[in-house]
Amino acid sequence: MEHQLSLEQFLYRVAEYCDNQDWDNYLEQFAPECEFHIPQWDSEHSYTRDPKREMSLMYYPNRGGIEDRVFRIRTGKSAACTPMPRTLHLIDNLRYRQEEDGRFLVKVNWVTHYYRFGESHHFFGTANYRLRREGDDWKITYKQSILLNDKIDSVLDFYHV
Repeated sequence: MEHQLSLEQFLYRVAEYCDNQDWDNYLEQFAPECEFHIPQWDSEHSYTRDPKREMSLMYYPNRGGIEDRVFRIRTGKSAACTPMPRTLHLIDNLRYRQEEDGRFLVKVNWVTHYYRFGESHHFFGTANYRLRREGDDWKITYKQSILLNDKIDSVLDFYHV
């Protein structure tokens, strides 16, 4: 339990940066080599595992994919994000284990409420992170979000998960 509070506070801060659309600080939490993956469901209880060989809802092999999305949001080149929804990320039930290489595997449950065009909706699921210590803080080197309500009747983007 030595790292529980530090890990929780880090992920709460990442969520707050996203909710505040503070994209510079949000992006800074991801290592340049960070892989970002939202797998697709293969069947009712099985999702795809290999984003290079199987379908995914979203896959970026490094932080550049998220940086590109942020660029498109900032420059108004993303019609899907105009107007940007207001979001509220809730994170709960954080579990972790330290790997032999010093990195931490972290699993959380999450719900993101969002409001756009006068309507409220939500996405929910679990997320798996791989984090490494950098000084007194953490960097995300891998993020996988398992979307449990995968009937997507609106836009799904990185800021929803």
